[in-house]
Amino acid sequence: MFRNLLTRLFADSTDQTRLNGQDAEVAVASLLVRLARADDHYGVVEQQRIDQVLARRRGLTRIEAAEKRAAAEMIEAEAPDTVRFTRTIKERVELQDRQKIIAALWEVAYADGQRDPEEEALVRLVAGLLGVNDRDSALARNQALDDLGQVDS
Repeated sequence: MFRNLLTRLFADSTDQTRLNGQDAEVAVASLLVRLARADDHYGVVEQQRIDQVLARRRGLTRIEAAEKRAAAEMIEAEAPDTVRFTRTIKERVELQDRQKIIAALWEVAYADGQRDPEEEALVRLVAGLLGVNDRDSALARNQALDDLGQVDS
């Protein structure tokens, strides 16, 4: 199952077909996991935040979201580099949804209450790779900080 999904996600880049809903959500979940693992501290708080984001995005139950995250953890561990991974999402997910993905990434980045330079750098890199401009990424970042009760410094 996971091998087939990896094949679909990273198939020939000339294939401009949209990922189906389930594949696209696993790709997004995998990107969230990749971010949470960026600082080598992938804990329960980040896992729970990813579950919340996934549940909110597609109306999943808590159990369904946790299952999707578990699948994403396996996919992320085998996925190629972030550049190729995000290229796949950019080619197959609409811009408006990519902006929401960046907002979710910022939310996960700050979920543990820590400002980590590796995570922040990865979100900025992914935003650029997904074609989300700096202004929209900064607005999403500030909203995530506000929502989590953190002060921007």
